[in-house]
Amino acid sequence: MRILVDADVLIDVALDRAPHAEAASKLLDRLERLPGTGFVAWHTLSNFYYLVSPAHGRAAARRYLIELARFIEVSPTTTESLRYAGELGLRDFEDALQVAAAKACGARFIATRNGRDYRASPIPALHPRDALARID
Repeated sequence: MRILVDADVLIDVALDRAPHAEAASKLLDRLERLPGTGFVAWHTLSNFYYLVSPAHGRAAARRYLIELARFIEVSPTTTESLRYAGELGLRDFEDALQVAAAKACGARFIATRNGRDYRASPIPALHPRDALARID
């Protein structure tokens, strides 16, 4: 089973955002023990860096991403993925890019706190605690 992890899940862990960090952290811990299961969109990495580096510093944000890359893969998106995202009709284009990345890596669902934003997505979105239950 493959899962695309939305940026909010990673940021919740890195910034220890209560009450979300606990479920997000448990999900990442599980994915670390299941190589080849967790994926992120390429643009998630830059979004993460620019949102986390003011709080923890640039070096720490980079280290976090490099550590994450030990067990989370980057979805292999292409120009066609961009076209697909553009045709989805989701209100938020960044969410459409997440869906396109999920499709590109063969994810069964997207782990995110913002499930409401993915109502029109052809790939279901699950809260991190629900994603964890699916994995178990």
